[in-house]
Amino acid sequence: MATQQLTAKNLESLITDSNILFIDFWADWCGPCKMFGPTFEAASEKNGDIVFAKCDTEAHQDVAAQFGIRSIPTLAVFKEGIMIFQQPGALPPAALDELVEKVKELDMDDVRKEMDAKKQAK
Repeated sequence: MATQQLTAKNLESLITDSNILFIDFWADWCGPCKMFGPTFEAASEKNGDIVFAKCDTEAHQDVAAQFGIRSIPTLAVFKEGIMIFQQPGALPPAALDELVEKVKELDMDDVRKEMDAKKQAK
């Protein structure tokens, strides 16, 4: 599956309708973004069961601001509507493949239990 363009209009539906969503925040002028782009695209082709979306931070500054993007490229990952990962920097192919596998294996029941425990501790 090829990557999709992420905008303010489709952000919420991509998050809620995707079991797993990887978002690449990038800009056309960013050298590291251009280097990471083919890696992200290759991962999307290998993992048809995951939604991969790209957000041009210049064209969609409102979305970038929602995520607090200060450095690009930045990768954000959602599973079952919950953000489980956000990190700036271009990942090498092997690291992105490893992250994809870890996200697939992540037990979201454990994540929700941990989130509930943190809420109750406050």
